[in-house]
Amino acid sequence: MMRRYAIFALWAALLGVTPFVSDNYVVRIAILVAMFTTLAQSWNFIGGYAGYPSLSTSAFYGLGAYAGAIAQNMGLNIFLAWALATVVVGIFAAGLGGIILRLRGHYFAIGSLAIVEVLRLLISAASDWTGGGDGLDLKMMAGGPDFIAMFFLYVMIALMVIVFVIAIFVDRGRLGFGLHCIHQNEDAAYMVGINTTQYKIAAYVLSAMFCGTVGAVYASWTLYIDPTDSFEIIMTIKVPVMVILGGAGMLLGPIVGAAAFVIMEEFVLDQFLEWNRAILGLLIVLLIIYMPGGLLRVSFEKIRKRRKAAAAN
Repeated sequence: MMRRYAIFALWAALLGVTPFVSDNYVVRIAILVAMFTTLAQSWNFIGGYAGYPSLSTSAFYGLGAYAGAIAQNMGLNIFLAWALATVVVGIFAAGLGGIILRLRGHYFAIGSLAIVEVLRLLISAASDWTGGGDGLDLKMMAGGPDFIAMFFLYVMIALMVIVFVIAIFVDRGRLGFGLHCIHQNEDAAYMVGINTTQYKIAAYVLSAMFCGTVGAVYASWTLYIDPTDSFEIIMTIKVPVMVILGGAGMLLGPIVGAAAFVIMEEFVLDQFLEWNRAILGLLIVLLIIYMPGGLLRVSFEKIRKRRKAAAAN
């Protein structure tokens, strides 16, 4: 257990020193890694532990981005705006979870995906508040580009650490045990006295809140948001893929998966600009087919034995 904590601490420290040893491009990659790690770890609560394939990540991310941006433009302090966005998304997820979590399997997945499109249309229609299709601009914070990049890097790392600490308590606590039981057999979990509805709503809220925070922070970083980018369907697909790639339901799975995905995406984008989506999609499909349990569940000892057996033959 302590080894996992040490690995995470080392990884967070490595991301944290990038402004001192690399250029702004690498710092940008570090920000994205920390950001997607937070999103992936959040999704892991409902998708990894409870086994509910939520596709509403972009809904929470986009709602948080707009809640934070509107609050900042109304004069609220940037940190208070982020906190408000977190609360707004948490309340929204709690209300939505009481309804949508009555569905299971692919019905739940489709229903959660529909929320993304519904919110996108509502945000686009509320042009007096959100700017509609033209988007919303935010004021730039004081400081030069290097300072701003460093500031948002450390904010994203702080969020990553907070979610990781919460994941530790969930993983080792009663909530984690209940969610694992729901994942294995929800009806049996209910029969032995687990309040499956409350547990699922708790996991759904946890999976949503920090997506909202990340959305608000990202809006402050980029200084511009619009409905199309904020409620992008590709993001709601990316995040579960990251968790599956690393190892769903595992403490370090989202961390490994997010880092691997972001680095792989940047490499493919740099080397194959016109075909990057197709090549990246093919790589992901192959990884999931040949490593369905994720990178952390790969048994290198078994691979070594198979190679020896093959060489002997």
